[in-house]
Amino acid sequence: MAQNSPVEIVRRTSTVSVLWGVLLIVFGVMAVGSPFLAAVAVSVVVGWLIVLAGIVHLMLAFRAHGAGSRIWKALVGIAYLCFGAYLLLHPVLSVASLTLVLASLFVIEGILNIVLYVKMRPIHGSSWVLIDGIVTLLLGLLIYMQWPSSAAWAIGTLVGISLIFSGVARVAMSLAVRKGTETISRLAA
Repeated sequence: MAQNSPVEIVRRTSTVSVLWGVLLIVFGVMAVGSPFLAAVAVSVVVGWLIVLAGIVHLMLAFRAHGAGSRIWKALVGIAYLCFGAYLLLHPVLSVASLTLVLASLFVIEGILNIVLYVKMRPIHGSSWVLIDGIVTLLLGLLIYMQWPSSAAWAIGTLVGISLIFSGVARVAMSLAVRKGTETISRLAA
């Protein structure tokens, strides 16, 4: 077989996908093992991302045409910088508000994964996407039901569980794709 045959491309891609899935599982186990640390880490990462967005807005302000547009973009950039700095300076306090954001993200991700399953139902192994969607949706609803009393441990634990299930789903789906491709190539030969 040629190095760039479709079967080899699928094999390489599925190997990377399996490795990514295993990495998600490892990070998930670490988050479940230290949920408070994971929650603070998520808060810090989000804080840095918001600071980065603020810097981008400020850079765009200098390139904007017109004083009104420049001032508006600068104000938005400053707001992003202030909010991001607050998250970075008070990561423990920001965990409670980020818990609600995470709950929303999990609910949306769960619903979208269930919709994705409906679209890819005929594909072998797609039931893993449904399982991932249901678990992620339930985790999002669990956060809402427990908020704010369990925000300190819930965010890290639930992120960890979601990472584990996403990793398992990715590994299972990648192995199913690999097996299907090998079966097709054997039948074609």
